[in-house]
Amino acid sequence: MNICVFGDSIAKGVVYSEEKDRYIFSRNSFLDIISGNTGIVFRNYAKFGCTTVKGKAIIEKHLDELASYDYTFLEFGGNDCDLDWKAASDHPDIPQTGQVSLDDFAHNYKEIIEMVRESGGTPVLMSLPPLSPGKFFSWVTRGLNEFNVMSFLKNDKMNIYRWRKDYSDMIFEIGDETDTPVLDIRRPFLEAHDQSDLICIDGMHPNEDGHRLIADFLTDEWVGLAKKSSNILGWTELLPFDFETAGLSYLG
Repeated sequence: MNICVFGDSIAKGVVYSEEKDRYIFSRNSFLDIISGNTGIVFRNYAKFGCTTVKGKAIIEKHLDELASYDYTFLEFGGNDCDLDWKAASDHPDIPQTGQVSLDDFAHNYKEIIEMVRESGGTPVLMSLPPLSPGKFFSWVTRGLNEFNVMSFLKNDKMNIYRWRKDYSDMIFEIGDETDTPVLDIRRPFLEAHDQSDLICIDGMHPNEDGHRLIADFLTDEWVGLAKKSSNILGWTELLPFDFETAGLSYLG
């Protein structure tokens, strides 16, 4: 089984190392874990800071490859929705639309899906992990006027969370409109006892525990769908082991 992946730093396996005080590429990303435990081969074209605009340009360079993969995973949105926090600090009364507005995000994503399909690929979307609002606010306001940024957020840090959620919700709308499956990696974080413990100090990237959670969730989801004999994505062929005996704890 071969899967091609396009997306941003989450799909790339980027985490923030507090020990090294910088972003690093984890060797325990959710794709690495799944690959190591199932034998699925991932060709990862994800890129740190990638939006749907940049992602479309990257995908265009690889269109002739997509038919050779069983699926093309698409993981975008975290950078599309990001705001200019320096501008929010300097001009808190001026509204923003994100790096890529919600409407443009939807338009771009639908174009990407169409491109993948026309090239013989099979697209699969991924939702966005939730932000940790407190961590994220502290991270993006370093060296900025926190009072002004709070004013920009209408004195509610949860507005950061809701803003990102709008983009994740849009992914499901896009999936419905284009008949494209969505792997809801957001759900296990929401179901976790303390989701903040699964997010890096920057409040936005899953840490290695978060990546393990995603890997476990995706494996369970695949096995569960296979046991239901679902035809979505040909799940019965997705993982190379006996579904009747493997159970739902394949990754341990």
